[in-house]
Amino acid sequence: MLGERIRKLRKQKKLTLEALAGEKLTKGMLSLIENDKAQPSMESLAYIAERLNVEVAELLGNANASELRNVMVQAEQLINIDHEEDPNKYKKIIKLIEPFIDKVTKSYESARLLELYSYALYYEKIDGWQTLLQRAADIFDELNVSSSRTKIAVFRSSIKFVEHRYEEALDVFLKERKAVEEQHFYIDPLSLLELDYHESVLYFAVGNSEPALNVMERAITLSKEKRIFYLIDDLYRLAAVHAMDDGNKEKQNYYLMKLKKYGEFADHEPSIHFYHLINLMMLISEEKQYTKALELIEEYLEEKMVHYETWLSAEKGKALYYLGRYDEAFAVLEQVKVPEYLHHPYDLAMFYILESFKGLIQLVLGNNEAALSYAKKGVQLFETLPESAYKRFSIVTLEKIKKEF
Repeated sequence: MLGERIRKLRKQKKLTLEALAGEKLTKGMLSLIENDKAQPSMESLAYIAERLNVEVAELLGNANASELRNVMVQAEQLINIDHEEDPNKYKKIIKLIEPFIDKVTKSYESARLLELYSYALYYEKIDGWQTLLQRAADIFDELNVSSSRTKIAVFRSSIKFVEHRYEEALDVFLKERKAVEEQHFYIDPLSLLELDYHESVLYFAVGNSEPALNVMERAITLSKEKRIFYLIDDLYRLAAVHAMDDGNKEKQNYYLMKLKKYGEFADHEPSIHFYHLINLMMLISEEKQYTKALELIEEYLEEKMVHYETWLSAEKGKALYYLGRYDEAFAVLEQVKVPEYLHHPYDLAMFYILESFKGLIQLVLGNNEAALSYAKKGVQLFETLPESAYKRFSIVTLEKIKKEF
């Protein structure tokens, strides 16, 4: 009870009723408050808190700022641990934050704890996270913390995105972005970049390239103007892959060179590795230098291109197929699995197409039934993805194999 907390704090600080009452309260009124026979006004409560040298939140039974901040720091450390390193990290976050959920105030620390707690509930498949996340969003809106509110917007759309429900993900995102822009009179450049990047990603995911390109170019321009390199590597990668699928060699080379220069400047290995990967893919699909491609793949695997080892194996299977080494090619492709963290159609297409290659291999080996099965699977996988060169290849492959029956 409020009165009990005030009395306890007064005695801890060795103050008499008269000393705490001071000039603004009477001893009798303070006694009534401590015995929960009278409710102080917010002005009186603030006065008592000041005299006791505590926050009003502490008197009300809420956690104080330093306590919440300490819990937030611990939760931040947990959320940043790789899930493979600690599979129980979300359970730990729930256990850590749960005692404070009913004590949160309208502070940044409170909102962040609600946010992290909501994420943990979501990943543990526990109901109630939506309401708590909305509380966090409301506090961030009131405090005008656009960066944190932006992350919630991205998270909400990502839920549909990882389920490959791209149209719904875009719809959620656009509504969230509108809400952020309406609630925040100032949005920092980093948050603007994040909003533009994810909007572009989602437009590409639904096959709507015109607005995707417009938003992407806007983000790249903002990055250059503000000299902010946040997400610039992802934007260059996205632009290069789109140009490759669109058959625009000039744009593809332009963005790849930009990515390479960024990688060298920032000493960012994934960017440099991606540059090499795309060139390798072109070596196979356009230049048809399969032997050279195989040599490069072995070289890259020895160099431990950890970010793209699975991609390299996929390209190895293709190169072996084109060299007529069918059994080897099939064995390699059978070992390639789609990484669980991939959800964008551009990425998925690079792996879904492997089913078509397996079908072609089985066709050459005389296993027509198996060939048809793999080809059909390839086309089925592409059903929810937008139009692309890969998707067209899968359809052509199926038609080719059907003619053998």
